[in-house]
Amino acid sequence: MYAESDYLLLSGLQHLHFCPRQCAFIHLEQLWNENYFTASGRVQHEKVHSGVSESRKIVRTERDLKIASSLLGLVGKTDAVEFYSDGKIIPIEYKHGEPKEDSTDEVQLCAQVICLEEMLKCSISEGAIYYFKIRKRISIPITNELRTETVNLSKKFHELIASEKTPKAEYTKKCESCSFIDECFPETAGRRKSVNSYIKRRLSLDLLMDDE
Repeated sequence: MYAESDYLLLSGLQHLHFCPRQCAFIHLEQLWNENYFTASGRVQHEKVHSGVSESRKIVRTERDLKIASSLLGLVGKTDAVEFYSDGKIIPIEYKHGEPKEDSTDEVQLCAQVICLEEMLKCSISEGAIYYFKIRKRISIPITNELRTETVNLSKKFHELIASEKTPKAEYTKKCESCSFIDECFPETAGRRKSVNSYIKRRLSLDLLMDDE
Protein backbone atom coordinates (compact mmCIF):
# COMPACT_ATOMS: atom_id res chain seq x y z
CA MET A 1 0.00 0.00 0.00
CA TYR A 2 1.21 3.49 -0.85
CA ALA A 3 0.65 6.75 1.01
CA GLU A 4 -1.35 9.39 -0.87
CA SER A 5 1.75 11.61 -0.99
CA ASP A 6 3.45 8.92 -3.11
CA TYR A 7 0.67 8.53 -5.69
CA LEU A 8 1.73 8.80 -9.33
CA LEU A 9 -0.35 9.53 -12.43
CA LEU A 10 -2.13 6.46 -13.75
CA SER A 11 -1.35 7.49 -17.32
CA GLY A 12 2.30 6.79 -16.55
CA LEU A 13 1.66 3.06 -16.81
CA GLN A 14 1.01 3.37 -20.52
CA HIS A 15 4.11 5.53 -20.97
CA LEU A 16 6.24 3.00 -19.07
CA HIS A 17 4.82 0.04 -20.99
CA PHE A 18 5.56 1.83 -24.27
CA CYS A 19 9.08 2.95 -23.27
CA PRO A 20 10.79 3.52 -19.87
CA ARG A 21 12.80 6.40 -21.35
CA GLN A 22 9.65 8.13 -22.59
CA CYS A 23 8.09 7.62 -19.16
CA ALA A 24 11.09 9.23 -17.48
CA PHE A 25 11.00 12.19 -19.88
CA ILE A 26 7.37 12.88 -18.94
CA HIS A 27 7.20 11.95 -15.26
CA LEU A 28 10.76 12.67 -14.10
CA GLU A 29 11.97 15.47 -16.34
CA GLN A 30 8.49 17.01 -16.78
CA LEU A 31 8.85 17.19 -20.56
CA TRP A 32 6.11 16.93 -23.17
CA ASN A 33 6.18 17.03 -26.95
CA GLU A 34 3.33 16.76 -29.41
CA ASN A 35 3.23 15.06 -32.76
CA TYR A 36 0.35 14.05 -35.01
CA PHE A 37 -0.49 10.99 -32.90
CA THR A 38 -0.47 12.74 -29.52
CA ALA A 39 -2.33 15.80 -30.84
CA SER A 40 -5.06 13.70 -32.44
CA GLY A 41 -5.41 11.61 -29.30
CA ARG A 42 -5.60 14.71 -27.12
CA VAL A 43 -8.35 16.29 -29.24
CA GLN A 44 -10.41 13.09 -29.20
CA HIS A 45 -9.97 12.71 -25.43
CA GLU A 46 -11.04 16.32 -24.90
CA LYS A 47 -14.28 15.53 -26.72
CA VAL A 48 -14.81 12.46 -24.52
CA HIS A 49 -14.13 14.33 -21.28
CA SER A 50 -16.32 17.25 -22.30
CA GLY A 51 -19.34 14.94 -22.39
CA VAL A 52 -21.91 14.94 -19.61
CA SER A 53 -23.40 12.08 -17.65
CA GLU A 54 -26.27 10.29 -19.32
CA SER A 55 -28.85 7.71 -18.33
CA ARG A 56 -30.70 5.16 -20.42
CA LYS A 57 -33.05 2.35 -19.44
CA ILE A 58 -30.60 0.06 -17.69
CA VAL A 59 -27.33 2.00 -17.68
CA ARG A 60 -25.95 5.30 -16.39
CA THR A 61 -22.73 6.59 -17.94
CA GLU A 62 -20.44 8.80 -15.86
CA ARG A 63 -17.47 10.60 -17.38
CA ASP A 64 -14.28 12.10 -16.01
CA LEU A 65 -14.44 10.37 -12.63
CA LYS A 66 -11.47 10.93 -10.33
CA ILE A 67 -10.02 7.58 -9.23
CA ALA A 68 -7.15 6.36 -7.06
CA SER A 69 -5.70 3.19 -5.58
CA SER A 70 -3.47 2.74 -2.53
CA LEU A 71 -2.56 -0.74 -3.79
CA LEU A 72 -1.12 0.65 -7.01
CA GLY A 73 -0.18 4.07 -5.68
CA LEU A 74 -1.86 5.71 -8.66
CA VAL A 75 -4.35 8.51 -9.27
CA GLY A 76 -6.13 9.55 -12.44
CA LYS A 77 -9.43 10.04 -14.26
CA THR A 78 -11.65 7.74 -16.26
CA ASP A 79 -12.89 8.42 -19.76
CA ALA A 80 -16.27 6.82 -19.04
CA VAL A 81 -17.79 4.30 -16.64
CA GLU A 82 -21.08 2.48 -17.22
CA PHE A 83 -23.18 1.61 -14.17
CA TYR A 84 -25.87 -0.98 -14.94
CA SER A 85 -29.09 -1.53 -13.01
CA ASP A 86 -28.03 -5.09 -12.13
CA GLY A 87 -24.90 -3.80 -10.37
CA LYS A 88 -22.44 -4.44 -13.20
CA ILE A 89 -19.78 -1.77 -13.72
CA ILE A 90 -17.80 -1.38 -16.96
CA PRO A 91 -15.06 1.26 -17.36
CA ILE A 92 -14.42 2.35 -20.94
CA GLU A 93 -11.10 3.71 -22.20
CA TYR A 94 -10.99 5.63 -25.49
CA LYS A 95 -7.94 5.31 -27.75
CA HIS A 96 -6.96 7.23 -30.88
CA GLY A 97 -5.57 4.36 -32.93
CA GLU A 98 -6.30 0.68 -33.27
CA PRO A 99 -5.71 -2.42 -31.09
CA LYS A 100 -2.04 -2.95 -30.25
CA GLU A 101 -0.06 -6.17 -30.40
CA ASP A 102 0.96 -5.82 -26.75
CA SER A 103 -1.04 -5.20 -23.56
CA THR A 104 -0.32 -1.46 -23.20
CA ASP A 105 -3.97 -0.39 -23.40
CA GLU A 106 -5.26 -3.34 -21.36
CA VAL A 107 -2.93 -2.55 -18.46
CA GLN A 108 -4.14 1.05 -18.28
CA LEU A 109 -7.74 -0.17 -18.30
CA CYS A 110 -7.00 -2.76 -15.61
CA ALA A 111 -5.47 -0.06 -13.40
CA GLN A 112 -8.75 1.86 -13.66
CA VAL A 113 -10.63 -1.30 -12.68
CA ILE A 114 -8.47 -1.79 -9.59
CA CYS A 115 -9.01 1.84 -8.60
CA LEU A 116 -12.79 1.55 -8.98
CA GLU A 117 -12.91 -1.74 -7.08
CA GLU A 118 -10.97 -0.24 -4.20
CA MET A 119 -13.06 2.93 -4.06
CA LEU A 120 -16.48 1.36 -4.59
CA LYS A 121 -15.85 -1.89 -2.69
CA CYS A 122 -16.97 -3.93 -5.68
CA SER A 123 -15.74 -6.53 -8.14
CA ILE A 124 -15.34 -5.79 -11.86
CA SER A 125 -14.78 -8.62 -14.32
CA GLU A 126 -14.56 -6.71 -17.58
CA GLY A 127 -13.85 -3.36 -19.16
CA ALA A 128 -13.89 -2.03 -22.70
CA ILE A 129 -11.67 -0.07 -25.05
CA TYR A 130 -13.09 2.02 -27.89
CA TYR A 131 -10.70 2.59 -30.78
CA PHE A 132 -11.47 5.68 -32.89
CA LYS A 133 -9.52 4.49 -35.92
CA ILE A 134 -11.63 1.37 -36.39
CA ARG A 135 -14.71 2.81 -34.66
CA LYS A 136 -15.14 -0.30 -32.60
CA ARG A 137 -15.58 -1.09 -28.93
CA ILE A 138 -13.72 -4.17 -27.72
CA SER A 139 -14.58 -5.98 -24.48
CA ILE A 140 -11.57 -6.73 -22.29
CA PRO A 141 -11.77 -9.48 -19.61
CA ILE A 142 -9.95 -8.48 -16.43
CA THR A 143 -8.04 -11.69 -15.80
CA ASN A 144 -5.77 -12.57 -12.89
CA GLU A 145 -2.83 -12.47 -15.31
CA LEU A 146 -3.70 -8.94 -16.39
CA ARG A 147 -4.10 -7.85 -12.77
CA THR A 148 -0.68 -9.27 -11.88
CA GLU A 149 0.93 -7.54 -14.85
CA THR A 150 -0.68 -4.24 -13.83
CA VAL A 151 0.47 -4.49 -10.21
CA ASN A 152 4.02 -5.38 -11.29
CA LEU A 153 4.16 -2.52 -13.79
CA SER A 154 2.96 -0.11 -11.10
CA LYS A 155 5.84 -1.24 -8.87
CA LYS A 156 8.31 -0.65 -11.70
CA PHE A 157 6.81 2.81 -12.25
CA HIS A 158 7.39 3.73 -8.60
CA GLU A 159 10.91 2.29 -8.74
CA LEU A 160 11.71 4.35 -11.85
CA ILE A 161 10.53 7.57 -10.24
CA ALA A 162 12.36 6.77 -7.00
CA SER A 163 15.61 6.15 -8.91
CA GLU A 164 15.50 9.68 -10.38
CA LYS A 165 17.36 8.33 -13.40
CA THR A 166 16.34 8.46 -17.05
CA PRO A 167 17.07 5.13 -18.78
CA LYS A 168 19.39 5.05 -21.79
CA ALA A 169 17.95 5.07 -25.30
CA GLU A 170 17.17 1.76 -26.93
CA TYR A 171 15.96 1.98 -30.50
CA THR A 172 12.95 -0.08 -31.62
CA LYS A 173 10.52 0.25 -34.51
CA LYS A 174 7.92 2.01 -32.33
CA CYS A 175 10.36 4.91 -31.75
CA GLU A 176 9.19 6.37 -35.09
CA SER A 177 5.76 7.13 -33.61
CA CYS A 178 7.14 8.72 -30.43
CA SER A 179 6.96 12.51 -30.06
CA PHE A 180 10.35 12.52 -28.30
CA ILE A 181 12.32 10.93 -31.14
CA ASP A 182 14.17 14.14 -32.02
CA GLU A 183 15.21 14.72 -28.39
CA CYS A 184 15.88 11.09 -27.56
CA PHE A 185 18.19 10.16 -30.47
CA PRO A 186 17.32 6.45 -30.05
CA GLU A 187 18.97 5.46 -33.31
CA THR A 188 22.37 6.54 -31.98
CA ALA A 189 22.15 3.89 -29.24
CA GLY A 190 24.77 1.15 -29.54
CA ARG A 191 28.32 1.07 -30.88
CA ARG A 192 27.33 0.74 -34.53
CA LYS A 193 25.05 3.73 -34.52
CA SER A 194 26.13 7.28 -35.37
CA VAL A 195 24.62 10.73 -35.03
CA ASN A 196 25.36 11.47 -38.71
CA SER A 197 23.41 8.46 -39.98
CA TYR A 198 20.55 9.33 -37.64
CA ILE A 199 20.35 12.93 -38.91
CA LYS A 200 20.47 11.79 -42.55
CA ARG A 201 17.63 9.35 -41.96
CA ARG A 202 15.52 11.94 -40.16
CA LEU A 203 16.05 14.44 -42.99
CA SER A 204 15.01 11.86 -45.58
CA LEU A 205 11.85 11.08 -43.59
CA ASP A 206 11.01 14.81 -43.34
CA LEU A 207 11.46 15.23 -47.09
CA LEU A 208 9.15 12.32 -47.77
CA MET A 209 6.50 13.83 -45.49
CA ASP A 210 6.81 17.19 -47.29
CA ASP A 211 6.21 15.49 -50.62
CA GLU A 212 2.98 13.80 -49.47
